[in-house]
Amino acid sequence: MSAMLLIEQALNGLQYGVMLFLMAAGLTLVFGVMGLINLAHGSLYMVGAFACAGVAAVTGNFWLGLAASLAAAAAAGAIVELTVIRRLYARDHLDQVLATFALILVFSEGTRWLFGSFPLYLDIPAALAGPITLPGGIEYPLYRLVLIGIGLAVAAGLFWLIGATRLGVRIRAGEADREMIAALGVDISRLYTIVFALGAALAGLAGALVGALQSVQVGMGEPVLILAFVVIVIGGIGSIKGALVGAILVGLTDTLGRFLLPVAFGTFLPPSEATSIGAALASMLIYILMAGVLVIRPGGLFGRA
Repeated sequence: MSAMLLIEQALNGLQYGVMLFLMAAGLTLVFGVMGLINLAHGSLYMVGAFACAGVAAVTGNFWLGLAASLAAAAAAGAIVELTVIRRLYARDHLDQVLATFALILVFSEGTRWLFGSFPLYLDIPAALAGPITLPGGIEYPLYRLVLIGIGLAVAAGLFWLIGATRLGVRIRAGEADREMIAALGVDISRLYTIVFALGAALAGLAGALVGALQSVQVGMGEPVLILAFVVIVIGGIGSIKGALVGAILVGLTDTLGRFLLPVAFGTFLPPSEATSIGAALASMLIYILMAGVLVIRPGGLFGRA
């Protein structure tokens, strides 16, 4: 096993992690500010991917598709919040789970009706296709490197938004005491719509960016949603810093585990058995990581107890 291959896999894990962050950041904002369990967040990821693929297919321009993914996911999020989610804030979490699960079915069937049951495919922009040579002679896909940069830039923008703007002050205040800021004259309904649309836009952006690396298909958001929940549990519910750190930990753990465990088992097992056992154990690693964090810090790395 060469050091260059290990570094390449670490970069893959980082890229995977920052994409998970885009999903988890919106999810943790919605749960932290609104106290809402939103199982339909993965459907907004799917909406962004399909919007990007559809617009890119019509126009031949990936970047127009990316803009469409943000607009479509944000609009879908705002409409869902105004028509459905707004009626769930005073209800218990079981009602929220049932209602947002129903939204998954609505989004899935609606997407299948609009685009059909067959997967769509997004082409990587020509300017970003092919590898780039990194220091040390490592050949790495330029598009994946750009995804890392976009994810980190969005993280920096979110830190600035939450920490240095009037909207960020209201979001933090709404997380701490929503009744108080409502009493001070803040339109809490409008704030909730903005937060929900922002989280939806982040999910749609993640779906569009990842759509160029895999097929765009109905139901693609649900597996990512499960990992996003793992991320916010590890990082701490309501913490953007926790979402970033947790996402990178999950991305690196999953990617390096799938790479290193088969190699380790291959030293004393036949290759086929080493691969199957290593892959099975690697899929468990992120949940073992989550359990370990919760044993030490029940509120997550950066969450409240």
